[in-house]
Amino acid sequence: MGKRMVVVGGVAGGASAAAKAKRENPELEVVVYEKSGWVSYGACGLPYVLSGEIPRLERLVARTPEEFRKQGVLVHTRHEVVDVDYELRTLTVHDHAEGRTFQDRFDHLVLATGARPSLPPIPGTEQEGVYTLRTMEDGERLLKALPQARRAAILGAGYIGLEAAEAFRKRGLEVTLLEAKERPLPHWDPEVGALLKEELERHGVEVWTGVKVEAFRGMGRVEAVETSEGVVPADLVLLATGIRPNTELAQAMGVALGPTGAIATDERMRTNLEGVYAAGDVAESFHRVLKRPYWLPLGDVANKHGRTAGSVIAGREARFLGVVGTAIFKAFDLAVATTGLSLEGALKEGFRAKKVFIQSRDGAHYYPGSGPLWVELVYEEGTGRLLGGAVVARGHGALRIDVLAALLHREGTVEDLLALDLAYAPPFSPVWDPLLIAAQQAR
Repeated sequence: MGKRMVVVGGVAGGASAAAKAKRENPELEVVVYEKSGWVSYGACGLPYVLSGEIPRLERLVARTPEEFRKQGVLVHTRHEVVDVDYELRTLTVHDHAEGRTFQDRFDHLVLATGARPSLPPIPGTEQEGVYTLRTMEDGERLLKALPQARRAAILGAGYIGLEAAEAFRKRGLEVTLLEAKERPLPHWDPEVGALLKEELERHGVEVWTGVKVEAFRGMGRVEAVETSEGVVPADLVLLATGIRPNTELAQAMGVALGPTGAIATDERMRTNLEGVYAAGDVAESFHRVLKRPYWLPLGDVANKHGRTAGSVIAGREARFLGVVGTAIFKAFDLAVATTGLSLEGALKEGFRAKKVFIQSRDGAHYYPGSGPLWVELVYEEGTGRLLGGAVVARGHGALRIDVLAALLHREGTVEDLLALDLAYAPPFSPVWDPLLIAAQQAR
């Protein structure tokens, strides 16, 4: 009997682990159990399906169960792993479609159980009209609700809340964005939040910051949101207040969690139990600026986790060397990219940090269509070591963030940034790239 690899969870990290392991070692038996009806899809695309920019949810699917089967990977949807006996190397699976429970065995196990919305304890959350946006099923429910909706309230001004605000406005809804902290994108510094607030309001989104949501009014269906600053009428509410890792199965079988509350792994995505791996939003990463475990539940990170675990299980050498916290998103015409630590974050972590924030352009001033571009650099006083940064632009100019991310991976300094030979042509940059202008000011 050949070695059997079982993957619990078939989205992002789990799908990548299964596909990679089978490619690298065709002799492996690879089985995936996914409790939802969908596998291997890009959840990051959900806001763009809601906006209508992407016509169908199915466009987000990378591989169907049938396509996996052709590669030799057996995928079971609507199958939930409810228990694992590590000593016996068995797992108990409930088939939701047929209502039966059975056992399976494993030699290698990948836990890719993902994360779920962290719902605030607000009275009235259980009513119709209150939604989250995390899975394809969430997307299906919202797509059905949007044609009848007129006024939306969004709780939380992080990535999902900001992207959903744009999607709902494009569908013609009135939108109020409610954020408990003092600005949109509250984990970053105030200048970026101010640019975002201006952009949201320019497109008709009401932005309420520093507000506490107290209850959802309604008689079985939501009608309004009660807040510390007044009542917001709404027939659709989106909870975008954060997520938490699904670690219950892991904990029950003795898998150790790390300091973030997600599963602790090494560079090869191995847990504390021999033959058991973790990948995706349920697993920690290593932060290369902070030099400690960090939880970064993003799609690209999940896929890298999965590829690493799959390669190792297949007998190949592979390591996932960590993250610096790079992210990018769009709110209407504004692209916002961040990496590493904000100034507030760096000071909180004990760094002697400083920052510069400059406005430049994404092309030469005389080139038609060039527009404003903002750069923030966060660096360590004395050493000049880069700790983080942000780039905000009205287009692809925000992808300059990748230069900063690369330097953070190598513990680069302001001087290292100044020494870079960056590309120049009038449609793409001023003669002095905005990153170099910021670095000069930091120096």
